[in-house]
Amino acid sequence: MEAFDVTAIVNKIIAGEGGCPHCVSEVARTAENRGMEAASAAVTTHSNGVFDTVDEAVKAAHVAQAKLFDTSLDRRRKIIKAIRERLMPLTMEMAERAVSETKMGNVHDKELKNRIALENTPGVEDLNAATQVLTGDGGMTLYEYCPYGVIGAICPSTNPTETIICNSIGMIAAGNAIYFSPHPGAKETSQWLIGLMNKIVSESSGIENLIVTVKNPSIEAAQEMMTNPGINMLVVTGGPGVVDQAMRSGKKTLGAGAGNPPTIVDETADIVKAAKDIVNGASFDNNVPCIAEKNIVAVSSIADYLVYNMQQNGAVYITNPDDIRKLEALTVTPKQTPNKNYVGRSAVKILTDAGVAFSGEPRLIVVESTEKDPFAKIEMLMPIIPIIRVPDFECALNIALELENGLHHTASMHSENVDRLNKAARLLQTSIFVKNAPTYAGIGFGAEGPTTFTIATPTGEGTTTARNFARERRCVLAGAFSIK
Repeated sequence: MEAFDVTAIVNKIIAGEGGCPHCVSEVARTAENRGMEAASAAVTTHSNGVFDTVDEAVKAAHVAQAKLFDTSLDRRRKIIKAIRERLMPLTMEMAERAVSETKMGNVHDKELKNRIALENTPGVEDLNAATQVLTGDGGMTLYEYCPYGVIGAICPSTNPTETIICNSIGMIAAGNAIYFSPHPGAKETSQWLIGLMNKIVSESSGIENLIVTVKNPSIEAAQEMMTNPGINMLVVTGGPGVVDQAMRSGKKTLGAGAGNPPTIVDETADIVKAAKDIVNGASFDNNVPCIAEKNIVAVSSIADYLVYNMQQNGAVYITNPDDIRKLEALTVTPKQTPNKNYVGRSAVKILTDAGVAFSGEPRLIVVESTEKDPFAKIEMLMPIIPIIRVPDFECALNIALELENGLHHTASMHSENVDRLNKAARLLQTSIFVKNAPTYAGIGFGAEGPTTFTIATPTGEGTTTARNFARERRCVLAGAFSIK
């Protein structure tokens, strides 16, 4: 039988000239089963998945993806099982590394995020649940999900390890290889985790370089990745600028962008519970999750009692205009953006550096505010949350709509009035709407549903799972297999 030129086939795939199932299968069989030396000549081999150049990494990922696709679904399950089991004892180390390098968030909450990403991110079962079959007089039509190939994924510094974990599980479950473009501010942690995951994948499946990156992540490297013809899909978890750039690439793009989640509290709510929920949600990991409460819009008649109960749960309440100006001067730049030096920093650190007096160890700073103030309009990603007093629910909803700003990300409401809850959910049209709970319930913390740290609001997929990283395909058998 004539031997295949693996290098030529891989290069054709990268150039967009190949990729048919026959060629991909032959790459896999040649590299894995025949043991031909040409397989190693096709790419530069790095045992940890970290490469010198974008092109080297993408080529290696294509070889790995061909091997993954040319095998059983059970192999994907074994890989994911190994990732879950091997990383679970390291959730604390991952959290410590991330906080040490990025100076954002806190170890306790990041450890919880790593744990839930491992435990609650759907795997291959998500594809099975999405399979559909139609039968009738014309025969049978099957809808199933198949991989894109190599996905280029951009990760933020705010949630580096948990994003890599949940995206890897979902993307591998869908049959893809992944090129991660980590934020330079989380380079060391991200590369360490990618190398470790590659070792786990290799030992559990024999596949090398299923998860890859480059030694020196940068804006330029991310741009090069987005335009590389060997990248078949882009998944961007980051700010609006990088999401917009990815969407202009011409590639299938899944974009997880900014949010500014408001929470409404009306006079029918369980105020004691609402206060505790809001403090827990808004202070979680020092407010760096994009789903965390960023504004409180409260009906005036219950606002004082709400604030009192928030103080009982670890919040400090700031009303002095001079102190509020000090906080603004420290945390908001002249361009009306968050001061990056304080993103994800603790409430204690922010209060101390601003020169604002406080007692104890507050988790959250609540400031008296209006909807026009910087703390209300800007997604701060810090444990600072404004409280805006309004006369009634209708006014609260209008202000929440203004603050959410059509981002369709996350919102929440505390109320026992079902009609109001329904109206707010319908009008806000957010990807996540949480009722009577911290907003982190929307990603599976203490509530039903899968976990994700990639919430695709600009492109509309919402909370992503494995099926979002796969193409739907239609397979038709005319005139047969209808036994109704």
